[in-house]
Amino acid sequence: MNIWVYIDHFKGTPLPASWEALGLAKRLGNAAAVLLGHQLDEAVRAAFAFGADAVLLADDPALADYRAEAFASTLSAAASSQTPDLILFPTTSRGREIAAMAAVDLNAGVLVDVTALELADGRVVATRPVYGGKALVRETCAARPALVTLRGRAFPKPEPQTGRSGPVTRLQVRAEARTTVEGYTASEGVSLTDASVIVSGGRGLTAFPGLDEKSAAAKGFALLGELAAVLNGAVGASRAVVDAGFIPYAHQVGQTGKLVSPDLYIACGISGAIQHLAGMRTAKVIVAINTDPHAPIFQVARYGAVGDLYQIVPALTAALKKKLGK
Repeated sequence: MNIWVYIDHFKGTPLPASWEALGLAKRLGNAAAVLLGHQLDEAVRAAFAFGADAVLLADDPALADYRAEAFASTLSAAASSQTPDLILFPTTSRGREIAAMAAVDLNAGVLVDVTALELADGRVVATRPVYGGKALVRETCAARPALVTLRGRAFPKPEPQTGRSGPVTRLQVRAEARTTVEGYTASEGVSLTDASVIVSGGRGLTAFPGLDEKSAAAKGFALLGELAAVLNGAVGASRAVVDAGFIPYAHQVGQTGKLVSPDLYIACGISGAIQHLAGMRTAKVIVAINTDPHAPIFQVARYGAVGDLYQIVPALTAALKKKLGK
C-alpha cells in the first residue's frame, strides 16, 4: 500500500506526533513523508531517519508561513496526480485543517481522531472514540485516497536511525491564498499534545477565600505550573477558565481544544463535563482533585482526592520534589 504521511512542523521543526504517524505508516506499507514549507533540509533528513522510504517536498518561500489554503492545495494537487492509497495526518490544529480541506478537493472523506488503524481486504479500518469518548467505533473506508488523522500519543514513536536516505520528489507549489500571516505568539513550556504528563485546572481554581476569581485563578495556575514543572509536564485547562480569560486558549483541553493522551492527567477543580472528557479520557492514568465527591470526573479517574486543591496540590508538589530529589 502506498501511504503518505503529512509531516506537521513549525518553521522546519516537526512535531513528534508526525513521527508517530510515520511509524504507523511503515508498519502498514510503503511510507512517503510529505513536507511543505521553506528551508526544510533538516526536516527532510529527520524524515528519513524516522523511517520514510521517500520524501515528497514542496520547499518554497511562498510556503514559509503556514496558510491552510496553500498547503491544502499543494497536497491535493500532488495526491490527484500520484494517487496514494492512504494519507495520514497527526491530529493537530494544522493537521485537521489540511485534512478537511484536502478531502473537499479530492472528493474524499476523513476518518478523524483515530486511535487504532489496520488494513483488511485492502480497506482501511479505523478505530476512534465517539460520544465524548464513552464508546469506540470501527469504521471502514473504501475510498481512495483514504484520509486519516491520528490522535497524538496513540501510536508509538519510532527510534531514529541516522544515515538513512532515499529519493526526494519535488512537488508543484500552489501558493494562492486569501489569508496572510501577521506574526506569531510565543508559547512557553511543554506542548500539550506532546506532554506525557498534564496538570489541568478548571473553574475550581477560582474559589479562594479573600480573592476575586481572576486573582484566584492566577494563584491556582501558578500552583499547577509548579506541579507540572516537577513532573516535566504541561499545564492544561477546561473551557470555562479559558472562556473567562484566565488562561490562553492554547492550554484548553477538550472537544473544542486540544485532544490529548498523556500517561498521566491530573484534573484539578474540573467537574468533568462531557466536552472536556472528550479531549482527555484516553489518558493512561487520570487523577482527579475536587471538592465535590459526586463530580463526573471521578467516574473516569483511576485515583481521586476529595478536598481543597489549594491544600492538596502544594502538598503533592512538595512530596514529589522530595521523592524525585528536586
